Amino acid sequence: MLRSEPLPRTVRLLLLARVVNRLGAFSLPFLTALICADHGARPTTAGLVGAAFGVATIPSRLAGGGLADRIGRRTTVVLGLCACAAAQLLIAASSSLTWALVGAVLLGLAFELYEPPSQAIIGGSVPERQRVRAFSLFSAALAAGGIGAGLLAALLGRWDLRWLFVTDAATCLACALLIRLALPHDRPAPRTADRANTTVRPLRDRALLSVLATGTGYALINQQTVMTLPLALARQGLPTADTGLLFTAGAATTVLAQPLVRLSWVSRLTTPVALALAHLLLAAGLTGYALARTLPMLLVSAVVCGLGDLLVMSRVYALVTALAPPGGSGRYLAVFGTSWGVAATLAPIVGTQLLARAGTTTLWSTMAALCLLLAALHRRVTPEAPGLRNAANTVRRSVPGAA
Repeated sequence: MLRSEPLPRTVRLLLLARVVNRLGAFSLPFLTALICADHGARPTTAGLVGAAFGVATIPSRLAGGGLADRIGRRTTVVLGLCACAAAQLLIAASSSLTWALVGAVLLGLAFELYEPPSQAIIGGSVPERQRVRAFSLFSAALAAGGIGAGLLAALLGRWDLRWLFVTDAATCLACALLIRLALPHDRPAPRTADRANTTVRPLRDRALLSVLATGTGYALINQQTVMTLPLALARQGLPTADTGLLFTAGAATTVLAQPLVRLSWVSRLTTPVALALAHLLLAAGLTGYALARTLPMLLVSAVVCGLGDLLVMSRVYALVTALAPPGGSGRYLAVFGTSWGVAATLAPIVGTQLLARAGTTTLWSTMAALCLLLAALHRRVTPEAPGLRNAANTVRRSVPGAA
């Protein structure tokens, strides 16, 4: 295993702040339940409200990237977190379905503002040789917070669903305060950077577009699991509550398997090969979901999927950061991040149709086949950024006996 360098203080503080934020990030899955329970809406109506939220997250990502490169990363993160808190409080206080819909759309417009600048802070605070590890730890921090979030949701959800949104708003404000006080001030962009910003056109970068295409496929698979797994378990005659155990197993794997990222042979893998391997692991895990009929086998499948997710998240954001020109990482990460908004909109439609028409085995087999397709595509179309290639060569030379 390679000896790891300590991460900068800025990155460590950001990771801590996002854990705090993630501890409260459990309200969204209960949005439709709140609309049905408190406003008497039909499930189909509640689903449309959820879809409206998903669509609103797409311009939110793009706005977050543009603001990060123009007004500053820390400022954009704080702005996005405060806007999320305000929208969540509006949902909690909504007295009608109309106000709940307004709150959901406003939450979607604010929800992704802080993601591109958070990722840009990490990418800009560490040298290229540390980016894979830094983004891996970022993913682990969110997963660790997610484990605690599930426990808080189980506690507060039995009391009143509205308190889930109040608590989520409180953690957003706590995260914003921590970032405002602890992270260094945004540096004003030099005039040369302003001129460079006008030439940053992510949508004309073919390398980024290829990563966006495969990333959208991965996001669709990921969101498919999040949104459809409870329905699939119920269709198999298993308790829906077991979904929480499977999500916890996957999140715990992301946290506990961090040392694997620093193994010498993993570090020497090129990004296309690492992403192809990740999707082969995901295909194996999803095949397990298709075939398993008992909770222990499903837990094994969740662990295998967790390993695949860990490899994807550690590599792909480091790659996008490396592809971005100076002063453009926020917008590059934002364009790539729209894959999650597209997936959040399509996943419920695709998953429910496959589940209703073909059943659970076909659903997960289709997702596994898509993973195999993505694994093949990564070997052919995914670029290897020069900086990451040089970092991998540095690692290779530092390992005794490495070719």
